[in-house]
Amino acid sequence: QVQLVESGGGLVQAGGSLRLSCVASGRTLSHYAMGWFRQAPGKEREFVGTISRDGDSTLYEDSVKGRFTISRDNAKNTVILQMNSLKVEDTAVYYCAAGPRLGYYWWRDQSEYAYWGQGTQVTVSS
Repeated sequence: QVQLVESGGGLVQAGGSLRLSCVASGRTLSHYAMGWFRQAPGKEREFVGTISRDGDSTLYEDSVKGRFTISRDNAKNTVILQMNSLKVEDTAVYYCAAGPRLGYYWWRDQSEYAYWGQGTQVTVSS
């Protein structure tokens, strides 16, 4: 079992930055690819990006590419989502998730992630 807790959300003006953290307990995160997803009001939850178990590979949704960066520190059981140049449309609840499978083909598939955090609200004002 893995418990995930996100933090770092808040209110920021468009063009600003936020740094979200996801801290795990229960099992080392090095066993999992770690994904970030978000859900805006009235919309389905969507893929933001994922980082491989060793941190060497990442995949991002096109809308956040070049603005968001995912990193991880397995020794600290922590995954970071650095969000720069935020836009109003980035407003959402952000979730981190742990996926145990090997490979990369499944990273966008939410059903492949076994553990989820409770989410943290990010609000970007104009």
